[in-house]
Amino acid sequence: MNKNRIVLFFVFLAIFTITTIALPMFIPGFGIFWGLFSSWSTGYAFAAIATSVPEVASISPLTILFLTPFGLMEISAYSLGISRSFILIKAIISKTNLFQFVKPTIIEIGIVVALLLVGGYVEFYMIELVENESIEIPGF
Repeated sequence: MNKNRIVLFFVFLAIFTITTIALPMFIPGFGIFWGLFSSWSTGYAFAAIATSVPEVASISPLTILFLTPFGLMEISAYSLGISRSFILIKAIISKTNLFQFVKPTIIEIGIVVALLLVGGYVEFYMIELVENESIEIPGF
């Protein structure tokens, strides 16, 4: 496959993921439930893959999440979004002036976007290394 097409696909996928999964987590109140739903659907998708690919069934999803750099980056990014959602809904309920939360929220959105872009690139690079057999994954 053409390298430019792969890079273009990566950019599209990263932007799509950031706008549809990560940014709604910053919505006050809704972001908490969106984060729980996205976690559940990721686990559900992994279970579906595990039933169709027996080699993957022996690997714990939490292992991939906590022992890979991109997994830790995604957890950090989604945690920022969910916690900001909680902070904002708490401020709304306690009728606090929301203007003081604008700058930290924008900074955290920037951090989330950066984490997910870098994490996506690292994941893409690691997949290419595995395909080229440059690194070996234990158990495969």
